[in-house]
Amino acid sequence: MKKIAFIIRFCFIISITPHLLAQAPKKIVVEYSDFFAVNQIEAPDAALFTGNVRIIHDGVVMTCNKAYFFEKENYIKAFGNVQLVQGDTLFLNSKYAEYSGNVKKAFATGNAVMSSPDATLATDTINFDRNTQEVFYNTNGTIVNKENTLKSKSGRYYVTQKKFQFLTAVTITNPTYTIKSNHLDYYSNSGHSYLLGPSTITSKANYIYTEKGFYDTKKNLAHFLNKSYIKYDDRLIKGDSLYYDRNKEFASATRNVKITDSINRGIVKGHYAEVYKKQDSMFVTKRAVAVNFVENDSVYIHGKKLMVTGKEGNRIIRAFNNVRFYKTDMSGKCDSIHSSTKTALTKLIGNPILWNAENQITGDLMHLIGDSKTEKLDSLKVLYNTFIVSKDTLGTGFNQVKGQDLFGKFKDGKLHDVDIIKNTEVIYYMRNDDKELIGINKNKSSKINIVFDKNAIETITFFKEVDGDIFPEKDLPENARKLKGLVWRGDERIKSKDDIFPPEENIDNEKIAKQTKIANDRAGVPIKPRKETLNYDKKKPTAKSKK
Repeated sequence: MKKIAFIIRFCFIISITPHLLAQAPKKIVVEYSDFFAVNQIEAPDAALFTGNVRIIHDGVVMTCNKAYFFEKENYIKAFGNVQLVQGDTLFLNSKYAEYSGNVKKAFATGNAVMSSPDATLATDTINFDRNTQEVFYNTNGTIVNKENTLKSKSGRYYVTQKKFQFLTAVTITNPTYTIKSNHLDYYSNSGHSYLLGPSTITSKANYIYTEKGFYDTKKNLAHFLNKSYIKYDDRLIKGDSLYYDRNKEFASATRNVKITDSINRGIVKGHYAEVYKKQDSMFVTKRAVAVNFVENDSVYIHGKKLMVTGKEGNRIIRAFNNVRFYKTDMSGKCDSIHSSTKTALTKLIGNPILWNAENQITGDLMHLIGDSKTEKLDSLKVLYNTFIVSKDTLGTGFNQVKGQDLFGKFKDGKLHDVDIIKNTEVIYYMRNDDKELIGINKNKSSKINIVFDKNAIETITFFKEVDGDIFPEKDLPENARKLKGLVWRGDERIKSKDDIFPPEENIDNEKIAKQTKIANDRAGVPIKPRKETLNYDKKKPTAKSKK
């Protein structure tokens, strides 16, 4: 039993001895000095070294003018032109320093400067923990990294990662911009900055706010999440995720995108957008809608793709593919729209249809013309195959007017009077003050003028080559009560701003909404940009005839 106990004890000692030896601190060695003395008054337990003092310890070299070496404590106090060097990558200079060989920690104060191949830190006091390879300071510090200057009240530097971390107010100043944050991680070798709290980036070009973001200070590329926005003089860009290239002045936004034009009083929304500042243009898709404020009202324009180009006063809005628009007293559909602020002209191109009050208007091409001075809707042109239809208020019939072209004038945002020219035809259900049907007016002429009042026809005037009559209802067969080409599309009418989105896009929007929460939890990390898309009550109407 004694022999077994001895063997166990011996094995235990053998197993722990290497561990204890590995943990034993190395002794500080004073390699050289000009003078050596023992000052029993100032430091009775220390040796005094002066003049060109050189000290080494476990991979670091310290030099100074004067040093007290506490051999029992394995501790150094250094004075005058103190420098601590670790390898060939870290240099710590100060007026005074202390170093413990047992815990491998250094303390430097008095114009303390830490330098590496990538950056230089200057502050009053610096602490260096060699075990964790961390440098930290709690006094106002300035870090210079090529073109970037960082200032903060405190910070920490991770030597191995070459990362500065700031948990208090920090400012990065660059010839082009200034970054301010309360939580920032900065990598001195790559110039990457991670903004992890309320942060701002200010420059002559714009102002950026984010609460989670990444900025490459070398390539001027950025990615922002969490309540982020980019503000220019005339535009404000918001989105769940923003990508920004400062060199190109290009920004893209994803999910819940909102771009506000403060000068032209407009808003563009969607789930993906690209903004080209230098080209004064933007591209928006995925449930895209442009909102313009006109006559104390809002005009909503939707297309699968929206493009806004041009400077202030000459801005053009283009919408493509299944375009739908809505205004309180007007709505419509077409294949595409081209709207210019300079000419105040909006072109509805490709199968256009317009609903104004209770009137359905169609034609091959439509122009809505505004007044540039008053910013009010002024007139309407419908070119080729004009057709106006409205339901009879009480019966099942339709009031119809057709001709080649239409020229109309608006009053207070509503269509007030129109001229329909060339090969015009009319079918109109005439009612008296008691709303009794007194006849059906069916006529042909070369020109017709219609005046509307309270969204109803007030007068109809026929010009030249008038051919027709007012028929009692029983004398006009059903098949004669419709003009050739009549297609009633009332079920397609857009009655609210929410109707501008086709059903399939509402489904897509639900999917995007589900994805948003997941995306918002992602960290602000470097990303590649998407491929850039842009290479930039009724009165009785009277019928008049003028030969």
